[in-house]
Formats: sequence, structure tokens, C-alpha cells
Amino acid sequence: MNQKKILLIDDEQDILEILSYNLEKAGYDVYTAQNGNEGIGKAKEIVPDMILLDVMMPEKDGIETCQDLRRIPELQKTLIVFLSARSEEFSQLAGFQAGANDYIVKIIKPKILISKVNALLELTSNVYEAKQTVTAGDLSIDKDNFRVSKAGQQFLLPKKEFDLLYLLASNTNKVFKREEILEKVWGNDVIVGERTIDVHIRRLREKLGIGTIQTLKGIGYKLVV
Repeated sequence: MNQKKILLIDDEQDILEILSYNLEKAGYDVYTAQNGNEGIGKAKEIVPDMILLDVMMPEKDGIETCQDLRRIPELQKTLIVFLSARSEEFSQLAGFQAGANDYIVKIIKPKILISKVNALLELTSNVYEAKQTVTAGDLSIDKDNFRVSKAGQQFLLPKKEFDLLYLLASNTNKVFKREEILEKVWGNDVIVGERTIDVHIRRLREKLGIGTIQTLKGIGYKLVV
């Protein structure tokens, strides 16, 4: 079985060295880049399973880099995780809105970081094990090829948006509680902010124009067909 590939994009050499050492020790193939443009080029070349990305970098910041990465078709299954010293809520929201799968504050112990990386990659593997296409009204969601179409129009969605839409569409008219969504899409071992689901739902509505994703205040969401 091939080792998972992780690309680190950070302008601080000492951070790259520390992360590389710990991730390689955990069994990952690690690649590095010191700015956004270099990181985008390397990501196209190696197609990593995960990208750990800093926010504050020269030439091109992490938010813009993430947006550019999400426009590359062959990287649609790549997990993008921000690892930044910026802990403000607006920074984290900007990261998710750019297409990130998670946002981790840099002051984190190596063992906890490795645990998060393991959990995220394991969840990704589980999502792609089954080959299945789900339809809900004029929506078609091809889990095997990571493809979403609505009335014939194709959409490329970031990983967590795809997983969330697939979950809702897999059982239409069912109310998915927020706790259930967090568990099935993000996993128990991954800590995310309370507004993470709201941000992803809003982005799905904006992109797909789905007025049938209904909010049940204080409870959760459902996709009505």
C-alpha cells in the first residue's frame, strides 16, 4: 500500500523541519514549499492526499493559495488544512470559505497534530470506499468520481461540502441533527467550531441554488425533495 503524501506550505523553515520530522516518523511521505506559488506548483506535480497550509505568507497568502488550489480539478479529493498562528474567528471563517477542510491553530503538540491528520485521512478513505451515485430531485451525486450535477450542470465542490451534500441527499426529508452531521462528516476526533456547518450549508446554497436545504433552528438540517 502506497504511503499517504502530505504537502507542507509554510514560509518558516523551522516549522517545516519540525512538521516534516514528525509526519515522516508517523509514516507519511512529506513534501515542502515555502510560499503559495511554489506550493501550487508542487501540488499539481505530486497530487498530495493532504495539504497543510499557513495563512500568512509572502507573495501569495494562504487564503488565496487555497482558493487557487480548489480550482484545480485533480486536487478536488485533496484535503486542505490550515495550520496557522491566526486564531481569530474571522480568519478561521475565511479559511473555510476558501475551501479548507479544517483549521488548526499552530500552538499544537505534535502528537495531537498527527492524531488529527490520521483521523482526517481515515475519514477520507472511508468516504471513497463505496461506489455509489445518489439522486435527489435534479441533483446527482457521484461518490466514486467526486462529481455533482444539477439539471445537467457540473459542479466541483471542496471535500467537506461534497460530504455534507452527499449525507443530506442520501436520506432526503430526514432531519440530520448538528451532532450527527459533525460526527459523520468531520468525525469525533476532529474539533471544529460551531459555525462550521452553517458556513458549509451557506456555500452549498450559494453554489447550487438549493432552496430545499432547510434549517431547523437549534436542531439541524434536511434536504427536502
